[in-house]
Amino acid sequence: MRQTLIRALYLTAGIFFVLLGLIGVILPLVPTTPFLLVAAFCFSRSSERLHQYLLNHPWFGHFIRDWEEHSVIPLKAKIIGTSMMLLMVSYPLIFQPFHLGLKALAAATVIFAVWFVWSRPSERPLSDK
Repeated sequence: MRQTLIRALYLTAGIFFVLLGLIGVILPLVPTTPFLLVAAFCFSRSSERLHQYLLNHPWFGHFIRDWEEHSVIPLKAKIIGTSMMLLMVSYPLIFQPFHLGLKALAAATVIFAVWFVWSRPSERPLSDK
C-alpha cells in the first residue's frame, strides 16, 4: 500500500514537472530542461514507460540521457543558464530596496547555482561518444 502511494506521488510529480517543462518551451524565462530532468527522475521511480519516453524523445532525450549517465550540462546550456540567472537576480539586488540579508541570501543562492552548473562536465567522456 505504502509503495503504491509513493509511486503515485512520483507519477503525479513527474506529470506536473513535464507540464512545467512544456510551459518553459512557450515562455522564454521559464526553464525547460531542469523540469524535464526532475520529471525523468520521478518517472524512473514510478513509470518505466514514461521514463523511456523522455529518454528517447527526439528533441530533449539526449540531454536527459547525458545528465543521467554522466551529469553532463552542455556548454550552451551553461552559458544561457548563467546569463539568465545573473540577469534575473541583478535588477532586484541592485535597484529594489529590501533587507540586506535577503539580498545576501539571493546572491549566495545564485553563486551556488552558477558554481554547480559550471562544476559539471560539458561533454560526455570520449569513451562514450
